Amino acid sequence: MRDIRRHIGQLAIVGFKGHSVPPEVRALAREFDLGGVIFFARNVESPEQVADLSRESQALAGELPLWVSVDQEGGRVARLRRPFTEWPPMATLGRVGKPDDEKLAERFARALAAELHAVGISLDYTPVLDVHTNPKNPVIGDRALAERAEDVARLGTAIIRTLQGEGIAACGKHFPGHGDTSTDSHFEMPLIEHPPDRLEAVELVPFKAAIAADVASIMTAHILIPALDDERPGTLSPTIVDGLLKQRLGYKGLVLSDDLEMKAISGRYGHSEATVQAIAAGCDAVLMCEPAPEKQMEALEAVIYAVEKGRIPAKRIEDALARHRRVKERFLAPPRPKPQTGAGLRAILGRDEHQAVAAEMARFA
Repeated sequence: MRDIRRHIGQLAIVGFKGHSVPPEVRALAREFDLGGVIFFARNVESPEQVADLSRESQALAGELPLWVSVDQEGGRVARLRRPFTEWPPMATLGRVGKPDDEKLAERFARALAAELHAVGISLDYTPVLDVHTNPKNPVIGDRALAERAEDVARLGTAIIRTLQGEGIAACGKHFPGHGDTSTDSHFEMPLIEHPPDRLEAVELVPFKAAIAADVASIMTAHILIPALDDERPGTLSPTIVDGLLKQRLGYKGLVLSDDLEMKAISGRYGHSEATVQAIAAGCDAVLMCEPAPEKQMEALEAVIYAVEKGRIPAKRIEDALARHRRVKERFLAPPRPKPQTGAGLRAILGRDEHQAVAAEMARFA
């Protein structure tokens, strides 16, 4: 149990305020051995400062290195703006047509990986594997690669293989599929009323392809799918996370929750209880994006208490820690490229060949 307490922070990827690591996050890392940090626009002042922040974050590591992570999809979900390359939305790739679409997706992913490496980022929450079947979807829309499951699967795996071939861990999202929702889980609980055979034929197709491509991580969706679980949303459902994703689909990588502060979850369950339920359901780490160190600490203490009381079996924590170790050994073991400095850094970001890829994608906007 002492060992579980010492490493429980591996199950958290935390956000914070400011352009350097605050004392509260340092205290959290000392106490709980954090799994990683996530950067937002609020943490970005300049490329040099981001590279310094990555180095500072990695210095918090205990026994295992930390994920330095970001949402850098392209389009409207991009935390790193100029002088980084500003990528068009991913829907542009889906409009290119075969076979050029996969080649362009690979060029995009290669350029993206180079810019992330340059500032020390090791995990990118991309690609979106949701199938864009609902034009009124307020949260996915042009973030999705395509409207057909087969195209999302092809292009998603091209991005995953290329990013990961370049040493950046990818994350397929949002399992088991957020493409046909009509509400935004940042504000309320979306509902998908499809029967299991439709989910099998559409929503799950890109995730199966990503698993076959050995994607490093998969992010869960805060959506209610009564055909799979009529009580709990995806992130908190043992039926969906453990039963479907891990057992039936055989996924061996890291399962990450979407941000637990989104209203679909925090409004109903509260942060600490949601954290306990997400870990119990099979999530190997939760995203705690709100810069609220006291809440983050309380949630980790709640997980420890849940293990002590038997709500979460110790073997569930051991499995999560084993998955972290495996995936981190794959992507974070030395020798890993160090963040660039000075002219070397500026020479990589927004370079001409990256701008040419972005311009080619923009032709299909």
